[in-house]
Amino acid sequence: MDLLIRQEEENDHNAVYQVVKKAFETMEQADGNEQNLVNRLRKSAAFIPELSLVAEGDGKIIGHILFTRMKIGEHDSLALAPVAVLPEYQNRGVGGKLIAAGHRIARELGYGSVVVVGHPSYYPKFGYQLASQWNITAPFEVPDEAFMALELVEGGLKGVSGEIEYAKEFFDNA
Repeated sequence: MDLLIRQEEENDHNAVYQVVKKAFETMEQADGNEQNLVNRLRKSAAFIPELSLVAEGDGKIIGHILFTRMKIGEHDSLALAPVAVLPEYQNRGVGGKLIAAGHRIARELGYGSVVVVGHPSYYPKFGYQLASQWNITAPFEVPDEAFMALELVEGGLKGVSGEIEYAKEFFDNA
């Protein structure tokens, strides 16, 4: 399958909504609201259009990833949430290609780090490590092994510690 990773466009919003909804429907840790989170984040000050990416395959959108601005203490960083791939395309490397493209673009835009709450056996494949090793904490309860950070550039988290300040849209359920 040929896969194209590109920046999301406005006319992709409905397809992305469906991809995110279907990707999280059967996930144990999902709250069923991830597709609405994407819609809220698009309208927020944390939104970075260049870091809302889609994966196209078989003539349709099959995956989406979103990185948004956040702070760790006083330091600018990125939150990775969510990454979604249609169930029938999962375990084929689509998510990994979205993550790699997002990391590359984030570095080009000058970001030094990313934080994710995610599956402890998946994200370390991409270099994510326990956020606690940098004394980075979440503003909510999360298992240590599921709260991870990544230096996009060497030293990207040097001297960085503190509690994450996510965009308020992460906590809205409207």
